[in-house]
Amino acid sequence: MPELPEVEALAAYLRERAVGRAVERFEVASFSALKTYDPQPSALAGLAVTSAGRHGKFLDVGVGDDLHLVVHLARAGWLHYRESFKSPAPLKPGSGPIAVRVRLDDGSGFDLTEAGTQKSLAAYVVRDPSEVPGVARLGPDALAVSLEEFATRIRGRKGQIKGVLVDQEVLAGIGNAYSDEILHAARLSPFALTGKLSDEQVATLYEAMREIETDAVARSVGQKAAELKGEKRAGMRVHARTGLPCPVCGDTVREVSFADKSLQYCATCQTGGKPLADRRLSKLVR
Repeated sequence: MPELPEVEALAAYLRERAVGRAVERFEVASFSALKTYDPQPSALAGLAVTSAGRHGKFLDVGVGDDLHLVVHLARAGWLHYRESFKSPAPLKPGSGPIAVRVRLDDGSGFDLTEAGTQKSLAAYVVRDPSEVPGVARLGPDALAVSLEEFATRIRGRKGQIKGVLVDQEVLAGIGNAYSDEILHAARLSPFALTGKLSDEQVATLYEAMREIETDAVARSVGQKAAELKGEKRAGMRVHARTGLPCPVCGDTVREVSFADKSLQYCATCQTGGKPLADRRLSKLVR
């Protein structure tokens, strides 16, 4: 799933390439992806792209004086920028992985695509980003929150730290991948309870979050959209590295699997050398 660094990089790429160009046509191939009907998507045609930014993991493309295309790429969504399109013909419904196409007046534009069968990509055409329910519920951005507010919000949501970190109402922008990286850098078990974290552990976690996210943004911004996924994978220390050596201590990176996702961690760095058991089968070692 694209997280804060990748969405920030996509926004930066659009600021460089698309801002100042007019929308020639907005095409919808997956009607389930479009979550709004007023304003009509056709209202974007003829208006200039004025900005590109993000709200947590939501991409926000400003169009004209008061319209926004807000996109959540979900687990398998992506943005593909095209310098030109092979055909001027409008997209047909069900055009493979393409959900939405935005054509610009210089012949370029971008496709919003989604792989797989679980269609969760969401696109909204709104007058204010806060009209998007997911944006309205967001907590403070992970790169903007102060240590004091971070501590308050982390301790204010009881549970295991892994789940709290990825709760977008607590903090905006952190997902499954970078939460694994943050917890590894902070030397914390994914299942440490927020109510039992010491002040020192919270401060260390905050610094780890800032370091991991800032570094990932620095590596991502400036990359072309097509290169971002590879850049993300190359920078990971434990996430998606099950069975490989931890780059810090050399221990084997381990995994805990759930119904629809998994997490990765290093037992030596994070759990005192004790492997975590699958909660579906036995009690977790914290």
